[in-house]
Amino acid sequence: MTSVHTSTQEQDARAVASPEWARTRGGLPEPPERPIAWSMLSRALSVPLILGLVCFLPAVIAAQPGSGVKDTAYWLQLVLTCYAGARLATMILSTRRRLLQGVFWMFVYIAMGVAPFAQVVIGQTPTPMVGPRQDLITAVALVLVGCAAFDLGALLASRRPLRRRTPSPRSPGGGQAVAHPLRLRLLVLLAFAASAFYVMKLGGPSVFFSSRQEINETVAASGVVSEGSNVGSAFVKGFGQVPALLALLFYTRRLATSYRARRTPSTALVWVALVALNLVVNNPVSNARYWFLTVLMAFVFTAFPSSAAIYRVVLATGVVGALVVFPYADKFRYDDEAQRPAQSASVFEPLVTKDYDQMVMFANTISWVDTRGHTYGRQLSGSALFFVPRAVWSGKPEDTGVRVGQWMGLRMTNLSAPLWTEFWVDFGASGVIGGLALIGYAVARTDRRYALAVTRAGPGPGSVLAVAAPLIAGYTFILLRGPLLQAAGKLAIAALCLLLISTFKEGRTARRR
Repeated sequence: MTSVHTSTQEQDARAVASPEWARTRGGLPEPPERPIAWSMLSRALSVPLILGLVCFLPAVIAAQPGSGVKDTAYWLQLVLTCYAGARLATMILSTRRRLLQGVFWMFVYIAMGVAPFAQVVIGQTPTPMVGPRQDLITAVALVLVGCAAFDLGALLASRRPLRRRTPSPRSPGGGQAVAHPLRLRLLVLLAFAASAFYVMKLGGPSVFFSSRQEINETVAASGVVSEGSNVGSAFVKGFGQVPALLALLFYTRRLATSYRARRTPSTALVWVALVALNLVVNNPVSNARYWFLTVLMAFVFTAFPSSAAIYRVVLATGVVGALVVFPYADKFRYDDEAQRPAQSASVFEPLVTKDYDQMVMFANTISWVDTRGHTYGRQLSGSALFFVPRAVWSGKPEDTGVRVGQWMGLRMTNLSAPLWTEFWVDFGASGVIGGLALIGYAVARTDRRYALAVTRAGPGPGSVLAVAAPLIAGYTFILLRGPLLQAAGKLAIAALCLLLISTFKEGRTARRR
């Protein structure tokens, strides 16, 4: 009986992997389900995980002493925290890896759920709330509705089969984009040239191991920043960091998935050189924590493309890291005399005094829009056309966070503008619902294609999607935190590099395993 059952499973697996099955289903086959052993283990872990994220942590926060009142904002924030915790637990325990969706819900749970809930309970916010309490209630409700719209978009994406081109001898990977070998070598040369220019422009490698404050001062004194415009510095910094990271990710994937690459000394030497280059330009000492988080997550998910354990560990430990480690990770951002002392009487105090200002800034943005009205696409167009200098476009919009901070009368305007606020500023509630639904749809489709790209049936070591998806997953924190105008530069440079090295004519490239 056992042999018959095993034989049937093998036949089913071969049938699912065949192109004929995909055509009869109208799309690409889904990745195989996990083995029975993991299903039993996931059921054992599901109870403590769900209870911890949905019940225990919110209950501990609710029990903290503070001056907060239990009004509508309190209960809406509690619902949002529990909802995001349940969705994050679902992502961790999912039968298939959902990389981008998992990172989205991890951000929502931490930055839009746990941290704002702690702020409501304790009665303290990282930045002052200048508007009425009703604006905070509106902000929490809109985030909750936006999350539901994201889930709806993801659900619609799961109902549609993945289409692919008809397989051909020249496109054995189903028409998925792969890195052209020659263009990938050119990307490596570009990475070293651009990073070398970036390092020399700032005065040498030693500057990159001093502090982020010194980096900013050096950039300001280097002459690449013009008055009222940061386009020059953004391009120098972006091309100095992004090509180096992308080249490292592609060579990491080759070494992780190709036996032939691991036996080629030149590939290993290039990889070592790229590691050294990234340790200079993308190290955690002189870079923003969100950018280093992008680098770290992109590297881990690329180095372990098919490891379900790594995926679950990252999502599960990410919550602990965000609550405990992340608020104190700015130790080297400023010089000693400018550094803020780390004082905490409670583990939740950093959530109300430091980095997690997303919800209160959404409330302030609602107050700002009430005084001037919606911009109907102007803010988003400024983010899309980030590369246009202000000398050419005199009315170019500023960062949403900067505009709101100036309106509030704050001296420090490096404030967040989460994605919900960008949609709200331009199009109101309809923009929040429609924008998050479209993002949920696109993210779910990308997750499904990524799951196929990292399997053995995928397009091979040169898969562009297998590198792009981990990079986007890490960068999701920056995109969701905002402002978009600041985030658009590096994302556009990465897209340009990927476009230049991509090809659909795999040929011998796909067979180099």
